[in-house]
Amino acid sequence: MIELRGVVKDFEGFRALDSLSLTVPRGSVYGLVGPNGAGKTTAIRHMAGILRQDAGEVLIGGEPVYENPSAKSRLAYIPDDVFFFPQASVHDMMLFYRGVYPRFDEQRFNRLAGVFEMDIRRPMRRLSRGMQKQAAFWLAVSLRPEVLILDEPVDGLDPVMRRQVWGIIMQDVAENGVTVLISSHNLRELEDVCDRVGMLARGRLLLERGLADLQDNLSKIQLALPEGVCLPPELDVLHCSGPGRLKTLIVRGGSQEVERRLAELHPVFMDSVPLTLEEIFIYELGGADYAVKDVAL
Repeated sequence: MIELRGVVKDFEGFRALDSLSLTVPRGSVYGLVGPNGAGKTTAIRHMAGILRQDAGEVLIGGEPVYENPSAKSRLAYIPDDVFFFPQASVHDMMLFYRGVYPRFDEQRFNRLAGVFEMDIRRPMRRLSRGMQKQAAFWLAVSLRPEVLILDEPVDGLDPVMRRQVWGIIMQDVAENGVTVLISSHNLRELEDVCDRVGMLARGRLLLERGLADLQDNLSKIQLALPEGVCLPPELDVLHCSGPGRLKTLIVRGGSQEVERRLAELHPVFMDSVPLTLEEIFIYELGGADYAVKDVAL
């Protein structure tokens, strides 16, 4: 549904996107992650048709998105910094979207009024950041988009509203086949909703896999070896930590194979622990010179 093919974007000599290619299948929830400055927001602005690429293609449903009203009418985009006209209220923005987007569903907008309880006549500039985010999401889902592109969608929302927003997103995916791309630094929440993850570093796609495949590629093992026994050098250990003899290892490879090889050392204790998306993010990016560093203070 969303395709970037060899996309290049330069800003005054700085290459923000470097031959970036990624695919978001129809009806999926795709998490776009990466360190600050990796190019996530630049990539998203290309998907939304705001920026024009210097090279490559950006497609929504097979159509180029830049300066293409047909493709843009099928998507909704919520940036990290919510856009609204300076004096506009939620009601004013609803009228604007209703006039611009042919798919706008005013009945759905009215039904969701019970979820997003706010004075729709109040100027949006007088709302808190969290309330502005709620208003932006309310308007976006009322467009009945085929594609929903979200940059830090629940930043600033309270826990109840965060759960409410995620619930609406997942219901739209399940019932209407909406394609969702989410960029967020809250990896714990992405872990609950995404079925595919793309990881950016320096404007390139470092990896793109299903979440289950990502977890299968790394293993986290708690291990205590007998006195004098060392880890085999052929084991690809990315990180080792822990006090005394009990160590926590991050090892590249499937857990079954890693455990089999470690069992040959007759460990005093061994246990496999599930990896979080945050840990996968840290240790996959560690190979791109991006990892938590020990600093002498």
